[in-house]
Amino acid sequence: MKLLHYIEPSKMSIEELEKLIMDTEAIKFISLAGVDLGNHSTDERIPKEYIMSDFKGFLENGIQTDGSSVFLPIIAELNNAKVDIIPDKDVKWFIDYNTKNLDENGQPKGTLDIPSFLKHSNKYVGSRSILKNTTDLVKKEVLSLLSMENALDELPINSVDEIAEVILTSATELEFWVKTPDHRSDIEKLNASQELKEHYWKRTVGQVRTAMENSLEALDATGLVGEMAHKEVGGVKAKLSGTNLYSGIMEQLEIDWEYANALQAADNELYAKNIIKDTFESQGLEVTFKAKPIDNVAGSGEHTHISISLLTKAGKYINLFSHKDHANNYMSNLGWGALYGILENYDVVNPFVTATTDGFKRLKPGFEAPVCTVASIGNSPQMPSRNRTVLIGLIRDLISPMATRFELRAPNPNTNTYLALSALYLTIMDGIKYVVENKKTSVSLYENFIKDAKTDKYYLNSEKLFCTEEDVFDSFTKEERDNLFGKPPSTVYENLSNLIGNEKTNILTKDNIFTDILIASYKESMEEQWKNEIRFRLKESVLRTVRRFKKLHTTEDVTDLDIVNWEKVNTLRHELAKDSMSNQSLLTKIISALDTKDLESASDYQILIDNKLQELQELYNQYKDNLIN
Repeated sequence: MKLLHYIEPSKMSIEELEKLIMDTEAIKFISLAGVDLGNHSTDERIPKEYIMSDFKGFLENGIQTDGSSVFLPIIAELNNAKVDIIPDKDVKWFIDYNTKNLDENGQPKGTLDIPSFLKHSNKYVGSRSILKNTTDLVKKEVLSLLSMENALDELPINSVDEIAEVILTSATELEFWVKTPDHRSDIEKLNASQELKEHYWKRTVGQVRTAMENSLEALDATGLVGEMAHKEVGGVKAKLSGTNLYSGIMEQLEIDWEYANALQAADNELYAKNIIKDTFESQGLEVTFKAKPIDNVAGSGEHTHISISLLTKAGKYINLFSHKDHANNYMSNLGWGALYGILENYDVVNPFVTATTDGFKRLKPGFEAPVCTVASIGNSPQMPSRNRTVLIGLIRDLISPMATRFELRAPNPNTNTYLALSALYLTIMDGIKYVVENKKTSVSLYENFIKDAKTDKYYLNSEKLFCTEEDVFDSFTKEERDNLFGKPPSTVYENLSNLIGNEKTNILTKDNIFTDILIASYKESMEEQWKNEIRFRLKESVLRTVRRFKKLHTTEDVTDLDIVNWEKVNTLRHELAKDSMSNQSLLTKIISALDTKDLESASDYQILIDNKLQELQELYNQYKDNLIN
């Protein structure tokens, strides 16, 4: 029997939808997937019959929760924690099958996962509703702006009356690490393999190959349309331990699927992660979507692609960012406005892109991870760029104007895509609005964009450089990068601080998309997570590291250099993690700063600890490498 994998409720009447669910025996349970501001998705198992007894009422009112399953600080506190979870009838619903739980016919039992909105005190408060409201606002504003004089001059369309629909299109590229359970990573081997590029685009084998192929097929079955799966740069060679069975697997992979409208793209990402994780686990492999699961080795990104298109009443698609003379222009003036909006206002976008310590660990020079707010557009319209060191790149296909889009390279697999896309599209609209209202042309916008730092610019910060085709890390020192592109935040606290007292947040709060209370709730949510990461994971990581770096030499065959090297290592170990009667370790100081709510000092200590850990690793390698016994 062929299994049903998804439902398009928007294409069905309530009666048709109810009949389909009741007639599909494989659907045993229903779950509502609401997403809070911390990117946590609700998941429950409600017997189908309980829901279907009043299906129409369920669609209108959803279900209630006491708030324990969602994290909405300031909004849903303990004394007012009731949250409603309301089904979204306009997006795809997925059926999640449990292959370990079979019915009497040997078929897996399924749960109908319904993407949903969160509602508190009659106000929508979750991540999905923020993105939904953003897309509604952007569509309305695009139509309004395009009706203004000269707004359509650089597009292949004559009148706003020809437009049937505005479409916000998005896609994400999912990178992740996979390994056999209990396999311990050898950082030196991983580092060497990465430097030698031994694994990038290499042919997959064994369980990894099977799981990758099965993942693409599963994505296809679910309507997500798997486009590509391949190895990424990280990994070490596994050992063949049986017929097509490998042990010691430690590899970095990427799997991509087809683009969709913004809200559907974010939903697809959540479900794709579940598919991929389940598929790899069925092959006995462990998957992690952490941004930086292994220190000093390539982290995992989730590059996010964004564009806006018009669908005409004649059925033709037009890319808002493409110039009507596509071959001889980078993009339309509206495309330039979009890029201006993102770059000039990225300090209020960034808190929604990188909000975890793990995410910041990935954003380090030397790993192709973007740390500077700068773009690449290409050396000419005929020579598109693929500069991998910048924050955002203009992606163009010389043949297809519809392919024009922006690729933001900073997101990671744990980025809240709903909120990141919302912030991106709101800043995009700020830039487009400026361009249209001030009648700026693509020629003028290009000339303004490529100006050097500390030269007069309109809209953009005159102190900064916003465009380079150079390798950001090889061509500029750290000091030069900070001066030219602005000093990037180094911790979650520094990044979240950009949401306080920053007039650019007016772009986010326009039309109450991000209300002040939503921003405050998000900030507290991510700040609380950051503090807990320090208290538990950072502390555990530091202690594990200093305890692993043990004295290796004995009195035999030891040189004065070995003794000096070890003393340097041991002194640093104590500085990081061991208290004395007269001195506190950095670990004690950072925990004390959290206890006294001195978050700025805690942030500074975190940066210092990271630097000391890096120094410790280098010193220990020098010490160990000089020992021959």
